[in-house]
Amino acid sequence: MKKYIEQGMEYSEYIGLIDRLLDQRKTTGPNQSEEMFNYGKLNRQRMRRLGKTVDLSESLAKRARSIERKMVWLIITESWCGDAAQSIPIFEKIARESSNIKTIYVFRDENLELMDKYLTNDARSIPKLIALDSETLEELGTWGPRPRRAMEYFYEMRETGLEKSEMMENLQRWYLKDKERSIQEEFEEFLTELESVKVAVTA
Repeated sequence: MKKYIEQGMEYSEYIGLIDRLLDQRKTTGPNQSEEMFNYGKLNRQRMRRLGKTVDLSESLAKRARSIERKMVWLIITESWCGDAAQSIPIFEKIARESSNIKTIYVFRDENLELMDKYLTNDARSIPKLIALDSETLEELGTWGPRPRRAMEYFYEMRETGLEKSEMMENLQRWYLKDKERSIQEEFEEFLTELESVKVAVTA
């Protein structure tokens, strides 16, 4: 994991790169179609909106501030990913509440050997958050690619045979209706789980 952390980007670097690419009508990853650029542009707008309008619940903010374990959150993502655009602003708001959480971003398509260790039902689904102990880099837990309720909805839609584009549109409507409540509830529980994991003591 050390090499991914060293090669990865802090949030400000990640956002800066996305914005520079958008100025060139590009997105991250090898697919540089107009469609993918438009996804990237739309998701950047979503991230700006959520960064300004969504506040952490009082209980989640308090839980984040109480974190005593130093962690690195290694986040696998791409800028065209709609689920990432919904989740990353929450990751960052949680990290800002805690001096013990550091976020690092890496791109999926540049790190497939890492991504393939964290598949979701054999799919390279993102975002994927891998929580690591800062000292040992031992894995504490993972989250992603979307809240449990959204995953259930996704699988329900897939069973009906909907086209992928329609499923993605429906998921975005789900996120708008949910107003980030589900992910916040999950992360309050997730933070407690991460602190409870026992790791080997290094000499």
